[in-house]
Amino acid sequence: MEIRYASHPNEVKAFDTTRLREEFLIEQLFVADELKLSYSHVDRFIIGGAVPVNGSVSLAVDPATIGAATFLERREVGIINVGGKGTVTVDGEVYSMDSKDCLYIGRGAKDVSFASEDGSRPAKYYLNSAPAHQTYPTVKAAISEASPNHLGSMENSNERTIYRYIHTGGIQSCQLVMGMTLLKPGSMWNTMPCHTHNRRSEVYFYFDMPENGAVFHLMGEAAETRHLVVRNEQAVISPSWSIHSGVGTNSYTFIWGMAGENQTFEDMDAVAMKDLK
Repeated sequence: MEIRYASHPNEVKAFDTTRLREEFLIEQLFVADELKLSYSHVDRFIIGGAVPVNGSVSLAVDPATIGAATFLERREVGIINVGGKGTVTVDGEVYSMDSKDCLYIGRGAKDVSFASEDGSRPAKYYLNSAPAHQTYPTVKAAISEASPNHLGSMENSNERTIYRYIHTGGIQSCQLVMGMTLLKPGSMWNTMPCHTHNRRSEVYFYFDMPENGAVFHLMGEAAETRHLVVRNEQAVISPSWSIHSGVGTNSYTFIWGMAGENQTFEDMDAVAMKDLK
Protein backbone atom coordinates (compact mmCIF):
# COMPACT_ATOMS: atom_id res chain seq x y z
CA MET A 1 0.00 0.00 0.00
CA GLU A 2 1.53 3.30 -1.07
CA ILE A 3 1.31 6.33 1.21
CA ARG A 4 0.32 9.85 0.11
CA TYR A 5 0.90 12.76 2.49
CA ALA A 6 -1.21 15.91 2.73
CA SER A 7 -0.04 19.09 0.93
CA HIS A 8 -0.63 22.70 1.92
CA PRO A 9 -2.20 24.88 -0.83
CA ASN A 10 0.70 27.34 -0.62
CA GLU A 11 3.10 24.54 -1.50
CA VAL A 12 0.94 23.23 -4.34
CA LYS A 13 1.16 26.60 -6.12
CA ALA A 14 4.80 25.79 -6.88
CA PHE A 15 4.34 22.17 -8.02
CA ASP A 16 5.24 21.26 -11.59
CA THR A 17 3.29 18.66 -13.59
CA THR A 18 5.34 15.72 -12.31
CA ARG A 19 4.92 16.72 -8.66
CA LEU A 20 1.17 17.34 -9.08
CA ARG A 21 0.74 13.86 -10.53
CA GLU A 22 2.86 12.24 -7.82
CA GLU A 23 0.84 13.87 -5.05
CA PHE A 24 -2.73 13.73 -6.35
CA LEU A 25 -3.11 11.29 -9.27
CA ILE A 26 -3.43 7.53 -8.78
CA GLU A 27 -2.43 6.14 -12.16
CA GLN A 28 -2.83 2.39 -11.64
CA LEU A 29 -5.69 0.84 -9.69
CA PHE A 30 -6.34 -2.41 -11.55
CA VAL A 31 -3.79 -5.22 -11.87
CA ALA A 32 -4.90 -8.80 -12.51
CA ASP A 33 -5.15 -10.89 -9.32
CA GLU A 34 -3.82 -8.09 -7.10
CA LEU A 35 -5.19 -5.68 -4.52
CA LYS A 36 -3.86 -2.17 -5.21
CA LEU A 37 -4.23 0.39 -2.40
CA SER A 38 -3.24 4.00 -1.81
CA TYR A 39 -3.42 5.49 1.68
CA SER A 40 -3.95 9.26 1.76
CA HIS A 41 -3.35 11.35 4.86
CA VAL A 42 -6.16 13.56 3.53
CA ASP A 43 -8.97 12.39 5.85
CA ARG A 44 -7.16 9.00 6.19
CA PHE A 45 -8.78 7.92 2.91
CA ILE A 46 -7.84 4.59 1.29
CA ILE A 47 -8.45 4.23 -2.45
CA GLY A 48 -8.08 0.86 -4.13
CA GLY A 49 -8.91 -1.63 -6.82
CA ALA A 50 -9.09 -5.40 -7.26
CA VAL A 51 -9.34 -7.46 -10.47
CA PRO A 52 -9.77 -11.20 -9.75
CA VAL A 53 -8.92 -13.14 -12.92
CA ASN A 54 -7.53 -16.56 -11.97
CA GLY A 55 -8.97 -16.74 -8.48
CA SER A 56 -10.23 -14.64 -5.61
CA VAL A 57 -8.50 -11.55 -4.21
CA SER A 58 -8.68 -10.81 -0.47
CA LEU A 59 -9.14 -7.40 1.13
CA ALA A 60 -6.07 -7.79 3.31
CA VAL A 61 -2.98 -5.73 4.09
CA ASP A 62 0.05 -6.01 6.34
CA PRO A 63 -1.19 -5.33 9.90
CA ALA A 64 1.93 -3.26 10.55
CA THR A 65 0.98 -0.94 7.68
CA ILE A 66 -2.62 -0.37 8.72
CA GLY A 67 -2.13 -0.65 12.47
CA ALA A 68 -4.93 -3.21 12.88
CA ALA A 69 -5.34 -6.97 12.67
CA THR A 70 -7.78 -6.74 9.73
CA PHE A 71 -8.55 -4.12 7.10
CA LEU A 72 -11.99 -3.31 8.52
CA GLU A 73 -11.20 -3.54 12.22
CA ARG A 74 -11.56 0.24 12.49
CA ARG A 75 -12.72 1.09 8.98
CA GLU A 76 -15.69 0.96 6.61
CA VAL A 77 -15.54 0.49 2.84
CA GLY A 78 -17.66 1.23 -0.21
CA ILE A 79 -17.16 -0.94 -3.31
CA ILE A 80 -18.48 -0.35 -6.85
CA ASN A 81 -18.00 -2.91 -9.62
CA VAL A 82 -17.00 -1.27 -12.92
CA GLY A 83 -16.28 -4.51 -14.81
CA GLY A 84 -17.96 -7.85 -15.54
CA LYS A 85 -20.12 -9.85 -13.16
CA GLY A 86 -18.65 -11.13 -9.94
CA THR A 87 -19.17 -11.74 -6.25
CA VAL A 88 -17.95 -10.24 -2.99
CA THR A 89 -17.89 -12.56 0.00
CA VAL A 90 -18.14 -10.95 3.46
CA ASP A 91 -17.59 -13.30 6.41
CA GLY A 92 -19.11 -16.19 4.44
CA GLU A 93 -22.06 -14.29 2.93
CA VAL A 94 -21.91 -13.96 -0.86
CA TYR A 95 -23.10 -10.82 -2.67
CA SER A 96 -23.59 -10.96 -6.44
CA MET A 97 -22.19 -7.86 -8.15
CA ASP A 98 -23.23 -6.68 -11.60
CA SER A 99 -21.64 -3.70 -13.31
CA LYS A 100 -22.27 -0.45 -11.37
CA ASP A 101 -23.57 -2.32 -8.29
CA CYS A 102 -22.41 -0.87 -4.97
CA LEU A 103 -21.66 -2.75 -1.76
CA TYR A 104 -21.10 -1.08 1.61
CA ILE A 105 -19.31 -3.10 4.30
CA GLY A 106 -19.33 -1.79 7.85
CA ARG A 107 -16.65 -1.75 10.51
CA GLY A 108 -15.70 -5.11 12.02
CA ALA A 109 -16.08 -7.44 9.03
CA LYS A 110 -13.10 -9.80 9.08
CA ASP A 111 -12.88 -11.78 5.83
CA VAL A 112 -13.67 -10.03 2.55
CA SER A 113 -12.79 -11.48 -0.86
CA PHE A 114 -13.48 -10.53 -4.47
CA ALA A 115 -14.19 -12.94 -7.34
CA SER A 116 -15.22 -12.82 -11.01
CA GLU A 117 -17.88 -14.91 -12.70
CA ASP A 118 -15.76 -15.15 -15.86
CA GLY A 119 -12.03 -14.52 -15.75
CA SER A 120 -12.03 -13.53 -19.44
CA ARG A 121 -14.40 -10.68 -18.55
CA PRO A 122 -13.36 -10.00 -14.97
CA ALA A 123 -15.09 -7.86 -12.42
CA LYS A 124 -13.26 -4.67 -11.47
CA TYR A 125 -13.88 -3.57 -7.91
CA TYR A 126 -13.15 0.06 -7.11
CA LEU A 127 -13.14 0.83 -3.40
CA ASN A 128 -13.10 3.79 -1.02
CA SER A 129 -12.46 3.32 2.68
CA ALA A 130 -12.55 5.71 5.65
CA PRO A 131 -12.08 5.33 9.40
CA ALA A 132 -15.24 4.37 11.30
CA HIS A 133 -16.22 4.65 14.96
CA GLN A 134 -19.58 2.87 14.61
CA THR A 135 -20.72 -0.29 12.84
CA TYR A 136 -23.42 -0.17 10.18
CA PRO A 137 -24.82 -3.21 8.35
CA THR A 138 -23.45 -4.49 5.08
CA VAL A 139 -25.82 -3.40 2.27
CA LYS A 140 -25.82 -3.85 -1.49
CA ALA A 141 -27.51 -1.47 -3.95
CA ALA A 142 -27.88 -1.58 -7.73
CA ILE A 143 -27.79 1.67 -9.69
CA SER A 144 -31.60 1.41 -10.04
CA GLU A 145 -31.80 1.67 -6.24
CA ALA A 146 -29.54 4.71 -5.96
CA SER A 147 -30.97 8.20 -5.46
CA PRO A 148 -30.79 10.09 -8.80
CA ASN A 149 -30.27 13.84 -9.10
CA HIS A 150 -30.41 15.46 -12.55
CA LEU A 151 -28.18 18.50 -13.02
CA GLY A 152 -26.77 20.75 -15.74
CA SER A 153 -27.94 21.42 -19.30
CA MET A 154 -26.97 20.63 -22.87
CA GLU A 155 -26.42 24.36 -23.45
CA ASN A 156 -23.60 24.26 -20.91
CA SER A 157 -22.32 20.81 -21.99
CA ASN A 158 -22.81 19.44 -18.47
CA GLU A 159 -26.13 17.59 -18.43
CA ARG A 160 -25.64 14.71 -16.03
CA THR A 161 -27.29 12.42 -13.50
CA ILE A 162 -25.76 11.94 -10.07
CA TYR A 163 -26.54 8.60 -8.41
CA ARG A 164 -26.06 8.57 -4.64
CA TYR A 165 -25.45 5.14 -3.09
CA ILE A 166 -23.92 5.73 0.34
CA HIS A 167 -25.42 8.87 1.89
CA THR A 168 -27.76 10.04 4.63
CA GLY A 169 -30.86 9.15 2.59
CA GLY A 170 -29.56 5.81 1.30
CA ILE A 171 -27.03 3.28 2.56
CA GLN A 172 -26.04 4.37 6.05
CA SER A 173 -22.36 4.74 7.00
CA CYS A 174 -20.21 6.27 9.67
CA GLN A 175 -18.66 9.00 7.49
CA LEU A 176 -18.22 7.65 3.97
CA VAL A 177 -20.32 9.15 1.15
CA MET A 178 -20.13 7.56 -2.30
CA GLY A 179 -21.87 7.72 -5.65
CA MET A 180 -21.55 7.87 -9.42
CA THR A 181 -22.10 10.54 -12.07
CA LEU A 182 -23.16 9.64 -15.62
CA LEU A 183 -22.88 12.35 -18.26
CA LYS A 184 -25.46 12.58 -21.03
CA PRO A 185 -24.22 12.04 -24.62
CA GLY A 186 -22.68 15.28 -25.86
CA SER A 187 -21.94 16.57 -22.37
CA MET A 188 -18.28 16.72 -21.36
CA TRP A 189 -18.09 18.93 -18.27
CA ASN A 190 -18.52 17.69 -14.73
CA THR A 191 -19.06 19.74 -11.57
CA MET A 192 -19.02 23.09 -13.34
CA PRO A 193 -19.74 25.62 -11.88
CA CYS A 194 -17.37 24.17 -9.31
CA HIS A 195 -17.17 24.29 -5.53
CA THR A 196 -15.10 23.36 -2.51
CA HIS A 197 -16.19 21.86 0.82
CA ASN A 198 -13.82 22.67 3.63
CA ARG A 199 -15.38 20.04 5.87
CA ARG A 200 -14.53 17.00 3.77
CA SER A 201 -12.23 15.73 1.04
CA GLU A 202 -13.19 13.92 -2.15
CA VAL A 203 -11.77 11.40 -4.61
CA TYR A 204 -12.78 11.20 -8.27
CA PHE A 205 -12.35 7.96 -10.25
CA TYR A 206 -12.78 8.27 -14.03
CA PHE A 207 -13.74 5.29 -16.20
CA ASP A 208 -15.75 4.21 -19.27
CA MET A 209 -13.27 6.20 -21.37
CA PRO A 210 -11.78 5.17 -24.74
CA GLU A 211 -8.11 4.25 -24.83
CA ASN A 212 -7.12 7.53 -26.47
CA GLY A 213 -9.49 9.64 -24.36
CA ALA A 214 -8.58 11.98 -21.53
CA VAL A 215 -10.19 14.12 -18.87
CA PHE A 216 -8.59 17.44 -18.01
CA HIS A 217 -9.26 17.50 -14.28
CA LEU A 218 -9.13 20.95 -12.68
CA MET A 219 -7.86 21.27 -9.12
CA GLY A 220 -6.31 23.79 -6.75
CA GLU A 221 -7.64 26.95 -5.13
CA ALA A 222 -10.22 28.86 -7.18
CA ALA A 223 -7.75 31.65 -7.90
CA GLU A 224 -4.80 29.26 -8.42
CA THR A 225 -6.15 26.44 -10.58
CA ARG A 226 -4.00 23.63 -11.94
CA HIS A 227 -4.90 20.64 -14.10
CA LEU A 228 -4.17 16.93 -14.33
CA VAL A 229 -4.52 14.90 -17.54
CA VAL A 230 -6.38 11.78 -16.41
CA ARG A 231 -6.75 8.56 -18.40
CA ASN A 232 -9.22 5.70 -18.14
CA GLU A 233 -9.51 4.06 -14.70
CA GLN A 234 -7.39 6.60 -12.86
CA ALA A 235 -8.29 8.52 -9.69
CA VAL A 236 -7.63 12.01 -8.31
CA ILE A 237 -7.36 12.91 -4.62
CA SER A 238 -9.03 16.26 -3.93
CA PRO A 239 -8.23 17.97 -0.61
CA SER A 240 -10.93 20.02 1.09
CA TRP A 241 -9.43 23.33 -0.12
CA SER A 242 -9.34 22.29 -3.79
CA ILE A 243 -11.93 22.60 -6.51
CA HIS A 244 -12.69 19.36 -8.39
CA SER A 245 -14.03 19.60 -11.91
CA GLY A 246 -13.12 18.37 -15.35
CA VAL A 247 -13.84 18.17 -19.05
CA GLY A 248 -13.30 15.16 -21.27
CA THR A 249 -12.30 14.59 -24.88
CA ASN A 250 -14.96 11.87 -25.05
CA SER A 251 -17.82 10.63 -22.92
CA TYR A 252 -16.95 9.16 -19.51
CA THR A 253 -18.35 8.21 -16.13
CA PHE A 254 -16.90 8.95 -12.72
CA ILE A 255 -17.30 7.72 -9.16
CA TRP A 256 -16.98 10.19 -6.32
CA GLY A 257 -16.28 9.37 -2.70
CA MET A 258 -16.11 11.72 0.27
CA ALA A 259 -14.99 11.56 3.89
CA GLY A 260 -14.61 14.15 6.60
CA GLU A 261 -16.56 16.10 9.17
CA ASN A 262 -20.09 15.61 7.84
CA GLN A 263 -22.16 13.69 5.29
CA THR A 264 -24.41 16.52 4.07
CA PHE A 265 -24.21 16.29 0.28
CA GLU A 266 -25.42 19.88 -0.22
CA ASP A 267 -22.79 21.28 2.17
CA MET A 268 -20.51 22.97 -0.34
CA ASP A 269 -19.03 26.40 -0.97
CA ALA A 270 -19.89 27.51 -4.51
CA VAL A 271 -17.24 29.21 -6.62
CA ALA A 272 -18.46 31.90 -8.98
CA MET A 273 -17.25 31.56 -12.56
CA LYS A 274 -15.82 35.09 -12.40
CA ASP A 275 -13.58 34.07 -9.50
CA LEU A 276 -11.83 31.22 -11.34
CA LYS A 277 -8.28 31.93 -12.43
